[in-house]
Amino acid sequence: MQETLVEVEPRAALAQPAENTVPSEAEAGKARGKYPRFRIFTASLIKFGSFKKTERDQAGSTAPSIKKVREEQKESLEGPCGLGCMAFPRCQRFNNIRCFLIFFCILVTSQCVVFGLVDLSTDNFQKENHLKTTENLVLSLTYDISSCLVVVFIAYYGGKGNIPGWITVSSLLVGSGSLLFAFPYFRMYLIIRRVKDLPEFNNHSFKMVKACKKASLSFRSKYMTFFILGQSVQGIAAIPLYVLGITFIYNSVATHSAGIYLGLVEAAGILGYALGYAIGAPLIKASVNSTFEKSDDNERWQQSWWIHFVIIAVIAWSTLIPFSCFPHGIREKNRRSRKQHDLSFWSHYKERKIKSLKYGKASESLVMIGASEFLPIYIENQFILTPSEATTLAGLVLIPGGALGQILGGIIISKLQMSCKGLMRFVMVTSAVTLVLLAFVIFVHCDSIPFAGITEDYGGTGQLGNLTAPCNSHCKCSSSFYSATCGRNDIGYFSPCFAGCTYSKTLKNHKTYYNCSCIKEGLTTSDNQGDFIDARHGTCDSKCYKLPLFIAFIFSTIVFSAFAGIPSILTILRCVYCFHGEFTIIAFFIGTIPGPVIFKTVGETSCILRDTERCGSIGSCWIYNKTKMAYLLAGVCLCLYSPYGICFSLSDLLHSV
Repeated sequence: MQETLVEVEPRAALAQPAENTVPSEAEAGKARGKYPRFRIFTASLIKFGSFKKTERDQAGSTAPSIKKVREEQKESLEGPCGLGCMAFPRCQRFNNIRCFLIFFCILVTSQCVVFGLVDLSTDNFQKENHLKTTENLVLSLTYDISSCLVVVFIAYYGGKGNIPGWITVSSLLVGSGSLLFAFPYFRMYLIIRRVKDLPEFNNHSFKMVKACKKASLSFRSKYMTFFILGQSVQGIAAIPLYVLGITFIYNSVATHSAGIYLGLVEAAGILGYALGYAIGAPLIKASVNSTFEKSDDNERWQQSWWIHFVIIAVIAWSTLIPFSCFPHGIREKNRRSRKQHDLSFWSHYKERKIKSLKYGKASESLVMIGASEFLPIYIENQFILTPSEATTLAGLVLIPGGALGQILGGIIISKLQMSCKGLMRFVMVTSAVTLVLLAFVIFVHCDSIPFAGITEDYGGTGQLGNLTAPCNSHCKCSSSFYSATCGRNDIGYFSPCFAGCTYSKTLKNHKTYYNCSCIKEGLTTSDNQGDFIDARHGTCDSKCYKLPLFIAFIFSTIVFSAFAGIPSILTILRCVYCFHGEFTIIAFFIGTIPGPVIFKTVGETSCILRDTERCGSIGSCWIYNKTKMAYLLAGVCLCLYSPYGICFSLSDLLHSV
């Protein structure tokens, strides 16, 4: 009889102790008390919800189907998938880190799309309303300041609690913040009329609109209020995403797989920012002169902004329910025992190796964020492109380069299974290559075009720094309205009025000017009516063809810089202790704060002609010194990026000690 039993039943079943096959009444009562609403799902939970069972098959082989189920359980998050006490058996197949990563990337992409739209909208708003320096700083730093105010609180309490719950709050805040950005555009307050509708050749018939400040005040104050609120909400939403979310994913996957997962997250953020730029770039207007009068075209232009913010809010909110269903706990694969490293936060913070890593990552974040903010301005002025073209081109360089570098960097370190020391050396090598490529960028720039009254003195009849000369003094020109004009002598003029022109024609959608008293030299060409053209509307051709070379260098620089992104994060996460990982990420998160401000402030020092006198305020820069701008951009990048490699080199030495 015993032999028959052995033949019928698997050996693993005979080896299983009989007393473990049926749970005791105490255990059953405890389970019922813990999950009172699970009674109707008893059979299903036995099949799908046994996430914390220990391995029982210590003897014999296990059936392939059982192995498959257990492998899925190992990859799944601890605890059942559901809302509160309600579990959904059919959803258990999605209760794993891969599905969590999909929704996490959707949310990260949504917020980065908002970032792209906000950056473009804010830059355009600053140009149109000529904001003061303090107002520009408020719009730029509100996001970072709000993040810093809550980062320690969220990192401390969020790291101990329900991380998916905190990310659910983030999705709610991302959508709410996006709606706040849309509110200023619901009703139009500021409508623009272009300079072509204004008198071009003298200032006699033109009168400044008396209600200049009144017309802009309503929309300006509303825009400032809602954008500051929106930036604050987005700043708070970012902390659970980029501090808790990264550590959650890192602790939920195998050590050498973390690079690929985090690389996908970083790539999602970069692609989201690119998408925001792609959506917003066609909406950017060129820097033109304006008065506050109605225009149907510009009304449609302003109304188109809010639609995108509303769509992004809906997408962000679509992740609310999925994140709410993920369990609180995670299957910790990368965490070390607290008993092994029982150190206080401050003693950990003072450790030299960790400080070097954090300072290095902070400097890298500072350069990447700052350079991405300033690159469109650089391309626009260096290679004479429109704002829309420059922004689109910058996006096409930054986004694919950054995404490619992040993903490839994550794949490389995952396939090679690098140790902490190997990661540091990988960062050192890629940083060195990045610095070399940055040095070459200095030599790829265009010469500045001569500009009358700024870099050229009207053939010796005027003075540098003064747009007015004897040849145009009778015109009584206004310097409040910039209309780029290029003379046949290849010299740029502030407007046809300052060139001394008396009349104009529009030929094949191109405006030409005639009888310009300040233009005496250059080749003369006649139009189809026999009149000799003295000047044309627009900027003079710089005859510079270095744009493809610049794109090649800057793209390579971005790729190699992005190579080090994921390895540097993993280096920090592996070298710190489990319960301090969230605090370590704060260090390089804070490094993003001064980046845009530093680059824009330094870039503005190369300005040689700024918009003035409009509504009595100082506006944006019209003309930059191209050579000085190139040296400043490369110099700032080299100075701020060098500590990145130095700090990781120091950490490598300390790691060897």
